[in-house]
Amino acid sequence: MDHPRRTLLKALLGAWTAAQIPFALAAPIDNPAQGDFLALSALIAGQQALDAGLAAALQQALSDLHPGFADQVSQLLALIESRHLDAATLQSTLDTEQSPLAAIPRAIARGWFMGIAGSGTQARCIAYEQALNAQMVSDVLQPPSYALGAYGSWSAKPAGGIAHG
Repeated sequence: MDHPRRTLLKALLGAWTAAQIPFALAAPIDNPAQGDFLALSALIAGQQALDAGLAAALQQALSDLHPGFADQVSQLLALIESRHLDAATLQSTLDTEQSPLAAIPRAIARGWFMGIAGSGTQARCIAYEQALNAQMVSDVLQPPSYALGAYGSWSAKPAGGIAHG
């Protein structure tokens, strides 16, 4: 293969890869692990602009819960790039192949969309109204607070009660 053709193919492959891994825009990156986490998060969440504070908290919580998390994120990005996987087929591919990396996209998605890192007794609430599930509907719905009325309104019995019989 001649040199100009090889250069063109490399450029096209680079452009395709860049389109498949949408980096979070305008987010300051302090280290390569943070950059990898933001790139994978952007791909999984389908969002290019992610909250930097939430990203840092989520990455720390997931790193605490999953030993080797940063290395797994890097391995997953390398796999995505080498096999040209997209967000729509990533999880099913990992599940079908019984990949040891299959838990990583689920953990990241749960963190961004539900604001929760971990599960069961290890679950940690990282975000509530900043989680993507609340942000996506925030123009119409607001996540409820602890009480939907004035202080003490929860203690009054509903008017009319429930009819039995």
